[in-house]
Amino acid sequence: MTTQEKISKAKAKLLVEYPYFGTLASRLELVVNDDLESFKSDGKKLEFREEYLRELELDELEFVLANGAMHAALVHEQRKNNRSGWLWQMATDIAINDMLLQNGMTMPYGAQYRKRFSGMYAEEIYAELKSDILRDDEDLEYEANSSDDVEPQENQQRQQTQEQLQEEILAEQLFAEEAIALLESKLQSGEAPESIERFFDISGFAKLDWREELREAIAPFFRDNYVVMPPSKKLLYKGIYLPLSISETFRLVIAVDSSGSVDKELLDTFLSEVNFIMEHTQNYIIDLLVCDDKIHSHQRFLSGESLEVELKGAGGTDFRPVFGYIEEHLDDVALLLYFTDLEGFFPKEEPSFSVKWVSPKESETPFGEVIVLVED
Repeated sequence: MTTQEKISKAKAKLLVEYPYFGTLASRLELVVNDDLESFKSDGKKLEFREEYLRELELDELEFVLANGAMHAALVHEQRKNNRSGWLWQMATDIAINDMLLQNGMTMPYGAQYRKRFSGMYAEEIYAELKSDILRDDEDLEYEANSSDDVEPQENQQRQQTQEQLQEEILAEQLFAEEAIALLESKLQSGEAPESIERFFDISGFAKLDWREELREAIAPFFRDNYVVMPPSKKLLYKGIYLPLSISETFRLVIAVDSSGSVDKELLDTFLSEVNFIMEHTQNYIIDLLVCDDKIHSHQRFLSGESLEVELKGAGGTDFRPVFGYIEEHLDDVALLLYFTDLEGFFPKEEPSFSVKWVSPKESETPFGEVIVLVED
């Protein structure tokens, strides 16, 4: 098996067994560097000694590819700031490798790892390693591979044109943004790696795949305008001209339960989901109601506006005011998304519009559909 064949086989295996790492690794630049003893990644490319790679088992090569992909995704080089280059490289390596081990991957020889740093952030590991050096009581077992590892990369950057440098930075940022978008997708499908929250702030990620949920929820209600030119083609072959239904603006009512039984963490989760909907829906008018046992606010958001809302409440939970308010003040409502813990009083009669209860748990409701937001 040639080197390229082995890499291709390992990439395919990684894609099946660890979809997140595999997808990122498929875009990784691989460079042979026989001056190395094993491998290293600087966040731009993965360099390896060809003889070293040939000796690895496929699962060990998967580990190496995942290591390089994570360095690129995390833009660790840009986060180096004024830290020592080679020591920062070592700290990030240890943090990444620890996470890969926690995901059940097989670490090859030559990979940086210290068990005592398990569960720590790269910044914490760097501080500990620096302290070890100052105390001079630990053999770090690390040798710099080039002057670029020991000294800041100022000399190399002077040789680059400003345009080349900007292109490299942009490429790194695009890779990182794609990695975050991919992670959000994998979190929603349950395929996210273990302990990945150490490397990304996932608090603002949507817990539901709202692209799919909204598609199903709004499909019957999205058409709101009719035109004669062009006509509908359904019966045109019979010489029957009917108006064509087209989509212009999606109208949605969202209610947020601000009662005392909904803590701040859950409220933040609710708002994160609402924000996600606004960012991924085009041409909308959203009426946002905040209610505990009474309506505290009604705000209308149009396409492109940012979500800014003050959540007042902390009283009891009564869903009836929202339904009464909609009947009295809002026309042509087709869909209501109600974010709540479902602990309150429901209306006796089912409304004329569709209702989706978005809750952190399953519960019986007299009408509507319950969508579980956070599984226990």
